[in-house]
Amino acid sequence: MSDLWARRDLFDDDHEAFRDSVRGFVRRHVTGHVQEWDDAGIVPRDLWHAAGQQGLLGLNVPEEHGGGGVTDYRFRVAMIEELAKVNAASVAAGFSVHTDIVQPYVVDLATPEQAQRWLPRLASGASIGAIAMTEPGAGSDLRGVRATARREGDTWVLSGQKTFITNGIRADVVIVAARTQEDGTDGSAGRNSGEGTGAGTAPFSLFVVEEGTPGFSRGRKLDKVGLRSQDTAELVFEDVRLSDDDILGGAGQGLHHLMSHLPLERLGIAVNACAGARAALTWTLDHVQQREAFGRPLSALQHTQFALAEMVTELEVTQAYVDAAVLRLNRDALTAVDAAKAKWWATEMHQRTVSRCVQLFGGYGYMLEYPIARAYTDVRVTTIYGGATEIMKTLVARDLLMPGRQER
Repeated sequence: MSDLWARRDLFDDDHEAFRDSVRGFVRRHVTGHVQEWDDAGIVPRDLWHAAGQQGLLGLNVPEEHGGGGVTDYRFRVAMIEELAKVNAASVAAGFSVHTDIVQPYVVDLATPEQAQRWLPRLASGASIGAIAMTEPGAGSDLRGVRATARREGDTWVLSGQKTFITNGIRADVVIVAARTQEDGTDGSAGRNSGEGTGAGTAPFSLFVVEEGTPGFSRGRKLDKVGLRSQDTAELVFEDVRLSDDDILGGAGQGLHHLMSHLPLERLGIAVNACAGARAALTWTLDHVQQREAFGRPLSALQHTQFALAEMVTELEVTQAYVDAAVLRLNRDALTAVDAAKAKWWATEMHQRTVSRCVQLFGGYGYMLEYPIARAYTDVRVTTIYGGATEIMKTLVARDLLMPGRQER
């Protein structure tokens, strides 16, 4: 049988050696626990500690702050693929937010004092990171963001609610996007543009709120269709008092920073999508060669053969684009439009693949004891989070029709 995980040209010996290390970590700490964690609705903090101790959470953190100092994203690709093989989508999602979203903001924007304050804890797994952008009335369209931080002398007072926050229950360090109001302003000034609409908004700033800060609390742990053990929560900020030392990248600069970091976030989702589709195809290949119908293996039926051929071809074509995007990211040449194309195409491909694989499993594909069934519920959100497919298409079309209008 063909090995769908055979080494690709993307990787060299160093990446494969790292993959072996990740595979050992997964075998010791993840395999066999996925269902247990899904039933509990959360991944234990001990797993974060173990990943941090093995150096898996701080790859992109400078060595002086306890990380690996690695800027080559191919190492993260290898890690994502090893988690996909054991259907640990919830673990992968939590780690991705922490490693590919939260830490790059701190690495890129923090002052030396801030970096020393947060990065060693994030790299070691002692602290878990989250980013709080989405609100009950605001997702991709930042016009709807109502969280505000008003200036009172030397203090910022942050108030608002956030929802759908990945790692929200466990998070110790939360980056919060809020409109900023200087003394005597109403927060309506500014001409930054929300990604989805291009409409005017007030200036935004990125605040870091730590666990235990007065006024910061958690709302519900949200009950999701899939990704059951990936904790997603509502967060509440009630007159949280912060200082300039808690702002990342300067007051009023938040929207620019959000836009400049979206390519990595969306590429990470695309990488996860390709890995998830590859895992689903691997399980399905095993199944159709073992399961019989009409006196012969399912794999002997032309329909099954054509379905598998179509799915693996679509995966490999998508993988080629995503791999190329990884290399562009390594060269600091990945644009927002490139990432939008990768994100929407790969996640839609992932959904199509998993759905077709469930069909080939038949009734077994609907049983949660089979990984393909759990993948079926986990995959549905991927075309929504990180920017819905419709928003991604809008960005691509805008680049074609109105080049230069959006940040790239």
